[in-house]
Amino acid sequence: MREVMPVLSASTGLHEMLALLTSQLHPDANHKEDLVFLREVFSERSLSYLMRIHERLRLYEHQSPTPVLHSAACLAEDVAEELQIGPLEGDEKELFMLLTTPHVKAVLTVHDTVAQKNFDPVLPPLPDDLDDELEEESVKIVRLVKNKEPLGATIRRDEVTGAVVVARIMRGGAADRSGLVHVGDELREVNGNLIIHKRPDEISQILSQSQGSITLKIIPAIKEEDRLKESTVYLRALFDYTPFEDKATPCQEAGLPFHRGDILQVVSQDDATWWQAKRVGDSNLRAGLVPSRQFQERRLAHRMKMGTYQSPKSPRSPNYDQACDKEDCDCEGSSSGQHIAGLRRSFRMSRKDRQSSPGESRPAEHGEAEFLTYEEVTRYQQKPSEKPRLVVLIGSLGARINELKQKVIAENPHRYGVAVPHTTRPRKSHEKEGVEYHFISKQAFEADILSNKFIEYGEYKENQYGTSLEAIRTVLGRNKMCLVDVQPEALKILRTAEFKPYVVFVKPYLPEGRRHRSRAASPEGGDNGQVMDEDLVEMCHSAEQMEQQYGHLVDWILVKEDSTSACVELRHILERLEREPQWVPVGWVRP
Repeated sequence: MREVMPVLSASTGLHEMLALLTSQLHPDANHKEDLVFLREVFSERSLSYLMRIHERLRLYEHQSPTPVLHSAACLAEDVAEELQIGPLEGDEKELFMLLTTPHVKAVLTVHDTVAQKNFDPVLPPLPDDLDDELEEESVKIVRLVKNKEPLGATIRRDEVTGAVVVARIMRGGAADRSGLVHVGDELREVNGNLIIHKRPDEISQILSQSQGSITLKIIPAIKEEDRLKESTVYLRALFDYTPFEDKATPCQEAGLPFHRGDILQVVSQDDATWWQAKRVGDSNLRAGLVPSRQFQERRLAHRMKMGTYQSPKSPRSPNYDQACDKEDCDCEGSSSGQHIAGLRRSFRMSRKDRQSSPGESRPAEHGEAEFLTYEEVTRYQQKPSEKPRLVVLIGSLGARINELKQKVIAENPHRYGVAVPHTTRPRKSHEKEGVEYHFISKQAFEADILSNKFIEYGEYKENQYGTSLEAIRTVLGRNKMCLVDVQPEALKILRTAEFKPYVVFVKPYLPEGRRHRSRAASPEGGDNGQVMDEDLVEMCHSAEQMEQQYGHLVDWILVKEDSTSACVELRHILERLEREPQWVPVGWVRP
């Protein structure tokens, strides 16, 4: 090693010092191997990087940094929401992906916690006078920290031993995050208080009222559960659930309320009766209890046996639409010269019992129970190489969905199309085959009925009309989005992987004031655009009944206040359908 060492100042960095030291190493005959080893160690690039990081941290520490803001996570969420409003391209798409990445969101949350100095309370030291009545190796002292959130665990009393044991651990709760409490652990003390002789509800109240740190004395289970990873099972709820109205739930505070149509991520099915789930989109990390599919079906079967369950397949009033003023229209418009409240009955479809063709769903037979619980779903994004999804419009009394459909198609006929119906009536002079209708004979129509080619059909003025599956396939084959308005019963045939229908339920906007308008305000029953009270009541009843019976099949509810705004909203729905991923039944995507 050279005798003359370089002069180092106080500002010389560690990595610079390391480089200078390396340059002074020269092997000699006696210490050749040692010096070569030192040179290799000091020349490592990773060591140089570590020294640089150390210097930057020391420099940053001397600057006494302070956070610029205390709500970086909220700001990031606001930016992500703004980006979602319009189509994402280039840098916008990359920024959105970064802001919604779990790791980035976690870093911003930690930043806000540090900036707000909102730290958990400091744990006090463990007491010195712990009860030694049990052997030391068989007792576990667990200290958990929780604020206002629930502990995230339920307990029960063992019927054989009488011990209070942990029944379940809620995924994402305080107990689950600690990793110290497991199913089957026997609970002996809470904050130094013996709980052996207390009832489970009393113990739960003690746990829920405790704030800050909670000290538990437990006897570990003989075999602790392996911590399971969160599952990727997603379910669409087909019913409303309120835990505080459910007397069967083991813990109402731990229950997860949800509404029909909510998407639930089931993270644990260990308990055959009560699953653990989260609502997709919720910020709450803790899972909640929901009734399992089997348990809910058993309850509904019991209610049916007791006569308190109403099947969603009960008879319903037929669909209605408003009258048409064209002279050559095939719809009903008047009777004995008087308008029937300005409304007409939609073309009544035949409901004859028939065998379904392969791949088609059949309506439930008379008397067959259909219990609506959950439907497994997955995210689906239409690919450019795939045919567009079918859009199905169903409407309650007064919705005028045919008018809405025709307006949207007329605005963009190259993008949207309509399935041309079949009819047995003679072709008129101005009509073209395959444009207004497919004109066929009665014999051919009857043959198509027997072959299950129609999704719905019916008779009007001794002529038959029907919409065929092939007419829908023709529109989709042209890479157009096909819009059909049908009776809701037809969904049983259309809900297949081939069509992947997106169902829009259209119902009229009925302000409260109009519902109570006096009959005297419109003596002519609708001649001046007014609708009589009994008609409004019937429209309300029609919408409620249809939503109750078919709401579980609906993807979007469009409240039609006027024709213009309804067309705009429907166009936005169709654009989002092509651009954004949607939840669909898992059977439509997976083989």
